[in-house]
Amino acid sequence: MKKSVLTRYRALAYITGVLLVLLTLGMIGKYALDMDGAADFTKVVSIAHGWLYVVYLVFAFDLGSKARWPVGKQLWVLIAGTIPTAAFFVERKVSRELEPHFTEDGPAVAKA
Repeated sequence: MKKSVLTRYRALAYITGVLLVLLTLGMIGKYALDMDGAADFTKVVSIAHGWLYVVYLVFAFDLGSKARWPVGKQLWVLIAGTIPTAAFFVERKVSRELEPHFTEDGPAVAKA
């Protein structure tokens, strides 16, 4: 497997995690603190998170299928994008587990 599979998963995990934390803060501002402008902020962030979460699902599923994870582990990684801050912890654990198993993206170079 190529390392780019892990890299794109990691990028989307961070993006999805940050957007979900921002969405949570926006919801707190909107409902608990009754802040002006929080509704517009929440709307924009929720749309961005929703679309990027779909891309995260595709990348996470691709990574899990190539890593041949069991269904339970695959589901946990897929659901991590819906729990605030979980994506950061799951991404770190997955990266540490899989980094030694990936080959480099560049062409193979024969050594003399």
